[in-house]
Amino acid sequence: MTWLPDDFVHPVHVPVPGTTVHLRPIREADTAIDYPAVMGSRERLWQIFGPAWGWPAESMTYEGDRADLRRHEEEIAAHQSFNYALLDEAETALLGCVYVDPPERAGADGEISWWVVDELAGGDVEKALDAFVPRWIAAAWPFRHARHLGRDISWADWLALPPAS
Repeated sequence: MTWLPDDFVHPVHVPVPGTTVHLRPIREADTAIDYPAVMGSRERLWQIFGPAWGWPAESMTYEGDRADLRRHEEEIAAHQSFNYALLDEAETALLGCVYVDPPERAGADGEISWWVVDELAGGDVEKALDAFVPRWIAAAWPFRHARHLGRDISWADWLALPPAS
């Protein structure tokens, strides 16, 4: 049995209420907008994700980012994990990401995390995303116990959990 039901269809366009932004599965073709978003917010993102994921490395190249996005696109197609880009209406700017992953640690059936670029940190879009993601996951995804990393459990506490079986 996989981590998702065989008949599950993942959302492909998800408006974030109260904003002009939306989520959609990330693609390799998004590298041109993903790379500046990630590297422009790299120091803050490293503080969040670095200890757990080793991402984003200071040495990450454009081609390395392209390879990561290709892998994400392939994982989405195979329903192995999901990376949603947070995009402006015209999809000319990547403003953050939402990750929906199978559990790496015991006690959950899905692990969710997200971020916004530095210029949106603490602002209305981040607040709207913070309020929306848990509701969206509960309504649109087949999890009984989704864990929101860095939100309902600290990254340090998550890292201390035993691996998922």
